[in-house]
Amino acid sequence: MKKNVIVSWSSGKDSTLTLERLMDSEQYHVVGIFTTHLEDEVPFQATPIEVVEMQADLLGLPLVKIALPEVFPSNEVYQSLVVEGLKSSKLDFSCVAFGDMFCNGIAEYRRSYIEPAGWQCVFPLLGQEPQKLADEIIARGIQTMLVTADSSRISRELCGRWYNRDLLNGLPQEVDPCGENGEFHTLVTETASFNGKLALQLGEVEHGERFSHQRYAAKILRKAKPRV
Repeated sequence: MKKNVIVSWSSGKDSTLTLERLMDSEQYHVVGIFTTHLEDEVPFQATPIEVVEMQADLLGLPLVKIALPEVFPSNEVYQSLVVEGLKSSKLDFSCVAFGDMFCNGIAEYRRSYIEPAGWQCVFPLLGQEPQKLADEIIARGIQTMLVTADSSRISRELCGRWYNRDLLNGLPQEVDPCGENGEFHTLVTETASFNGKLALQLGEVEHGERFSHQRYAAKILRKAKPRV
């Protein structure tokens, strides 16, 4: 019997790859996604929460929204909010999945508050070669755009670029191809698990002292129904 799992959802490529691997698995059944947000945006990605709701609609999955009081609340506050948010969702699950890649203590941190709540942590990407994961993202046809760039790590001109082979080939050697060191964050607009896609109308790129954000308006485009 498959285990019911809920997936931590950032709106980007890592959480999408995590979800699709679980969907392909014979061990798990995805019952929903959850995201943390500050006011009306997902931190770091700066994805409007209404766009995350569109992604959940395209996935056909319930979305659990967990509001944060600030970008970096204390560990105690963050953990309690996530646990209470998941408990109050009323979804039936025994596992919580995360898209973390690096073995840098993050798995132990996640387990420290998820497992006492009675759930199992699942890390489908943990410890795997970033270049191979980047190749898989592209091979699966996960269409994703760089919507946040850290100018202390990469050129801010990459903000608004599509995540593809040309972009990867042009990254400096010291930059992680999945942006796992915080070099960039992404928004997924189309993938096999979506029933349709997000169509973006690009606005300006907002350049801060360190971070740049691609602004946009989004709408859902459904897949055309096949003719009988």
